[in-house]
Order: sequence, then C-alpha cells, then structure tokens
Amino acid sequence: MAEFHFRAMGCRILAIVEAEGEAALATLRALPDLFDAWEQVLSRFRDDSELTQLNRHPGQPVPVSSVLWDVLRLSLAVAERTDGLVTPTVLGALEAAGYDRSFDILERTAKDALPSLGDGPLPSLPVPDWRAIELDAATRSVVVPVGTRLDLGGVAKGWAAEQAVALLAAYGPALVDAGGDIVVRGPRRDGTPWLIGVADPFVEEHDLALIALSSGAVATSGRDYRRWQRYGRHFHHLIDPRTGQPAETDVLTATAVAPTGWEAEMVAKVALLLGSRAGIEWVERYPTSAVLLVVEEPRPAVILSSRMVQYLVSEPRLA
Repeated sequence: MAEFHFRAMGCRILAIVEAEGEAALATLRALPDLFDAWEQVLSRFRDDSELTQLNRHPGQPVPVSSVLWDVLRLSLAVAERTDGLVTPTVLGALEAAGYDRSFDILERTAKDALPSLGDGPLPSLPVPDWRAIELDAATRSVVVPVGTRLDLGGVAKGWAAEQAVALLAAYGPALVDAGGDIVVRGPRRDGTPWLIGVADPFVEEHDLALIALSSGAVATSGRDYRRWQRYGRHFHHLIDPRTGQPAETDVLTATAVAPTGWEAEMVAKVALLLGSRAGIEWVERYPTSAVLLVVEEPRPAVILSSRMVQYLVSEPRLA
C-alpha cells in the first residue's frame, strides 16, 4: 500500500492506492500537480483562475476549458436535482456573510480583519436563479447573467476526488480523501471494505461511528467548521438560497453516503439545509443515498436514514 498527503483546494488531501510498482507510485506523486491545475481553473479564491475570469465577464459568452465546462454542468445538474437548494449562484451571499477569502486566510485574519461589528442584521443578497445561466455546447461557452457570480465549492471538490481516485484505481483499490470528501473504488486487497470514521462534532479526535464502504463516496457538511464571527454572531459557510443567509437548521453535521463524491456532497448539504425532519424525508426519496445527522436540539442526538444502517459497523454513539 502507498499513500500520499498534501494540501490543495484549501484542505488536506490523502490519497491511497493498494498497489505495487513504479507506475502506481508515479500516478500518486503526480496528484498534487493535478489538483493545483484543477484549482487554477475552479477556485473562486484565486484572482487569476478561470472561474474568476468567467465571473468578471457577466452577460458575455465566454469560452471555457473542458474542466470548467464539466464541473459547471455538474453543478447545474445538482441545482436541478435539488430544486435550487444547492446552487452555484451563492457567491454574492457567501461574501455578504463574510466568507470573502479562503478559510485558511479567514482563520488567520479573523481577529484583525473581521472584528465583531456589534448587533445588527446580517446583510444578505438574493441568490440568483441558476436557470438563467446559458450554456452553448457547440462553442463550449457560458453566459453568466449580470448580477450573478459562481462558486463551484463542494461540487468541484467532489469532482476532483472522483478524477483522482479513477486514476489510482487503474492500479488497485484506491481511496482519496479531499478534506472529508472521501471516494473509494474497490474493496481492499484482502476483500474487506474501507473503514471511514464519522467525526463527533462535540469531541475532538472521537469518531461517533465507522462506515464500511467498498465502493462509493462519503461527504460531510457541518456548521461546526468554517465558522467566523461578524456582527456579534457566529456565521457558517452553508448558505440557504431561500434566505440568502447562513442556514438556520437543527442539523449540526450531516454525513452522506452516495455513489459519487459530488452526489455525497449534494445529499449532505441538502439534509443539513432542510433540517432533520425534511432532510431525512428528502434522502429517503433518493434511493442510492443514505445520511447520518447530528442534531443539537432539543438535545444532542444522532438520526439515521433507513439505508444508513447497512453501512455502519456499530451503533453510532456521541461521546
């Protein structure tokens, strides 16, 4: 087994392949450059990225690369499947809430650059309709409407994890963990599934459950991470497009299992945004997915969708 750790897309990446030989190792070692190339296309935090350039030309047809084309189409498919609850058009609302730079920088500069500004309403921006984005397949060009800017966020990260694990799986069983977006292909060489811990949001270094997965993806969305303080309150990065503000929900974290990384990202985010009752109902209608929710009210508890039990090694328990 060979593994490689590096940073990309604002998070830690772990890549594992259970294979021998120089070709597998060379592919593993090439991943940081691949992720850097994808980030150069897809990041809203890079001033010279292709996505940033697209956002700077509203109302105009802009030819785009195959990578941006594929991820944008995927993001719009997610928006359609979720009736716009997960949409790439939230960038204005994210920035209004304070998420206007990478989280690494936001954490380092929060005390100086983002002081608490006292009481008052959080400024919010309406989230534009994703259906107004125009795609021309013949020219592979995109028109982003005036007043709309895009953040490809979790879909881009899930897509990147999928691309990376597909490259590694050509040599043997593989796993890629992109900041908690985990994709696996094939059971391990001894025939056992990969074991993936579900973090307890209340206790550091404690897993409340283990997920056994031979192929597929796991992703977690949570209000316990990527938080900052403004206007005397704490905010998080999960925007509810219905309000244009960070979601108010009883779900603290949502961990989803689905066939692909982008689907797991989508399911986890929907379950969190809708809240525990409506979130579970939505997931139950999506037959290839499962979810584990940690809620805070009326007391901390774990809620499972019906299909999640088939993936769990034991009954989940909060510390």
